[in-house]
Amino acid sequence: MIENRLWHPVAAEADLGDAPLAVTLLGEDLVLWRDEEGGVQAFADRCPHRGARLSLGKVVRVDGEARLECPYHGWQFGAGGGCRRIPAVPAFSPPASHAATRHAVVAAHGLLWVRPEAEGEGLPVAPPAFEAEPDARLRKLLCGPYDVETSAPRIVENFLDMAHFSFVHEDWLGERGHAELPAYQVATGADGLRVTNCQAWQPQSNRLSTAGSWVAYDYAVPHPFMAVLSKAPERQAGYRESIALFVCPQQPERSRVWFRLAVPDFASSDAELRAFQHTIFAQDRPVLESQRPKRLPVGRDAPATEVHSAADRSSAAYRRWLRELDVSFGVC
Repeated sequence: MIENRLWHPVAAEADLGDAPLAVTLLGEDLVLWRDEEGGVQAFADRCPHRGARLSLGKVVRVDGEARLECPYHGWQFGAGGGCRRIPAVPAFSPPASHAATRHAVVAAHGLLWVRPEAEGEGLPVAPPAFEAEPDARLRKLLCGPYDVETSAPRIVENFLDMAHFSFVHEDWLGERGHAELPAYQVATGADGLRVTNCQAWQPQSNRLSTAGSWVAYDYAVPHPFMAVLSKAPERQAGYRESIALFVCPQQPERSRVWFRLAVPDFASSDAELRAFQHTIFAQDRPVLESQRPKRLPVGRDAPATEVHSAADRSSAAYRRWLRELDVSFGVC
């Protein structure tokens, strides 16, 4: 399935210390650990000997080399996955068949990303606001994780849905008196899905807002389980701040979520910025977890359980795009 050829976030870089870290991706258990150079390794969380979870073991050093040691019989695995030592038969040289299953892993945007298949698609490029240098006015901050009992596509679709602002986020990102949603444009291409020329009235579009204003929104969806919004508040001209949504599809109906902020607010503390983002997502989460089915109905043979309106153009386009990509995880 296409999901196995894509990069997915599984943990924050800061969460991986000296001990192994258990994570879940696409229904599979993985373990992350750091080698002797501080590089990150990602293995299937299963010892090839008797199936014990490697994440219950520890990282040991032998002659300067870091190895992941199984908690059951002490088998040791090096950075490439190969079995380096079997304590019960120390003179034995383990063959390649005794190796742990290794996956590709990279660091980007404060997160660790794993690709299940050895070959696949490149990591989607985030907009300039998330690069290291282009705009020194923008402050980068990772928020989360949030564990949500629903599918990854449901979370992305909600992120693209502006019609819920006036109700789920009333007096924050919307108000009932401005519930009407102006027309906007949707298009798909080689770089994914784009939703542009969006307008929303917001009482408090960010932590620094002191009065309501019209906010211009654009969305980019370069990955089935990732989306980035850029917005320009009317009364705070001169910049466009961005919020990226990164979703790890742990199980078909369970996900882990991070938000990556690129904002001009250098006055607020990290805790204050995260508290604002937490307030907004805490309003979304119970609604997301209440939706049935939990898997997004996008298949051509999916039961007609949901109806639509003209305000749902971004949602309809996202569902069509998932169908064209043949995404199968978290959909029905």
